[in-house]
Amino acid sequence: MAEELNPSTPEAAEEEEQQIKPRKNGLYAGVSDELAENMAGGWADTERHDLQPIAQAPHTAARRAALSRRFPGERLVIPAGHLKTRSNDTEYSFRASTEYAYLTGDQTEDGVLVLEPTADGHRATIYLLPRSNRENGEFWLSGQGELWVGRRHSLVEAEQLLGIPAKDVRDLAEALREATGPVRAVRGHDAGIETALTDKVTAERDEELRVYLSEARLVKDAFEIAELQKACDSTARGFEDVVKVLDRAEATSERYIEGTFFLRARVEGNDVGYGSICAAGEHATTLHWVRNDGAVRSGELLLLDAGVETTELYTADVTRTLPINGRYSELQRKIYDAVYDAQEAGIAAVQPGGKFRDFHDASQRVLAERLVEWGLLEGPVERVLELGLQRRWTLHGTGHMLGMDVHDCAAARTEAYVDATLEPGMCLTVEPGLYFQVDDLTVPEEYRGIGVRIEDDILVTEDGNRNLSAALPRRADEVESWMAALRG
Repeated sequence: MAEELNPSTPEAAEEEEQQIKPRKNGLYAGVSDELAENMAGGWADTERHDLQPIAQAPHTAARRAALSRRFPGERLVIPAGHLKTRSNDTEYSFRASTEYAYLTGDQTEDGVLVLEPTADGHRATIYLLPRSNRENGEFWLSGQGELWVGRRHSLVEAEQLLGIPAKDVRDLAEALREATGPVRAVRGHDAGIETALTDKVTAERDEELRVYLSEARLVKDAFEIAELQKACDSTARGFEDVVKVLDRAEATSERYIEGTFFLRARVEGNDVGYGSICAAGEHATTLHWVRNDGAVRSGELLLLDAGVETTELYTADVTRTLPINGRYSELQRKIYDAVYDAQEAGIAAVQPGGKFRDFHDASQRVLAERLVEWGLLEGPVERVLELGLQRRWTLHGTGHMLGMDVHDCAAARTEAYVDATLEPGMCLTVEPGLYFQVDDLTVPEEYRGIGVRIEDDILVTEDGNRNLSAALPRRADEVESWMAALRG
């Protein structure tokens, strides 16, 4: 990795016209006047004049209009966030804040959306970094200059793409410090913006904005539904990729599975939507096993929980529990079938007009019935459910909202989420599981170390539901046939 002359961080950014200083321990002590003059000229005009609005521009405009109606007369500030340091002077890949991307369609670091109140609503402005300055050498001397990290859009280009007037973000903090009237901001992404607004905002009012933006995403529009379907289709292909290389994973580790799925996510989308869970053997009993450094053994199960995030930042969240050698043992199938039946009951309960909790209750009832039937719990089933005794082996809730965040709409009020009525356009996961820990002395020894989860992404429709991840088989015999076909 090449070493730039000067690192650049948003918090320590210098004024554009200020001289850029060489970095400590850089191999060049400075820049001669002759080199600076040479680098400042001789560059072609690369401004683009053929840009069309992004596909979701009409949708983001409608979302901003709804936001404006909810908070009339108030200035609203929604930042994208900054690059985060991974180590020393290297950064993690940037992922814009969900609220910012949802309202703008933009994904660049340092951006801020501001809605200024007007007599009849709001005037939206997006504040961005403009093209790197060539006159002062920023474009080739700064660690975030365009010759180091790539060209960014000019402000005019951003306006054409996003359908929002654009201004230089470096002027925003001062403008906000001088602003008057009520202000709300999304916190946690931009310390500089929060400092500029210190005496103008309150935690309570800002929380109301965050909650609103979370609840606004509960019902997906047509663009979002198409993106979620795209994410699920890519995820299905990623699972197929994994099945085809299970022999190589057996020769190495769970990381081969992780890397295989990641390749699909990066080729067809932006990234994985969350850390992939590639849990083989007893690791399948750890709900969020993301170390992915364990052995992959024939005769054991692989619990693969993974999702592709599209380039527009919508993620799938799918789980399959696969027999590594292609065939479930008798006990593995018994446990798997119980989870499958629980999921079938849960999916059937996802209906418009039903309660969000219905699918969880339906799935948990089936699992409780099986645990009583197997002699692991003393009935009756109603007693088990009332006391929550099945949770020793079911552990987690049976699903959650899905969208731009894998656990989408998390800041929504309880009455708008888990206590709410389902509406067409809502998308959620149904993911029951049974997990028998390797050290659990309350179950027969042969159960220990077996973990099974089946998870699909379910869209509430006008007349029922649609399984967006139905391309992947779920029934045990179908899984075995599918694996056999893929492995030849």
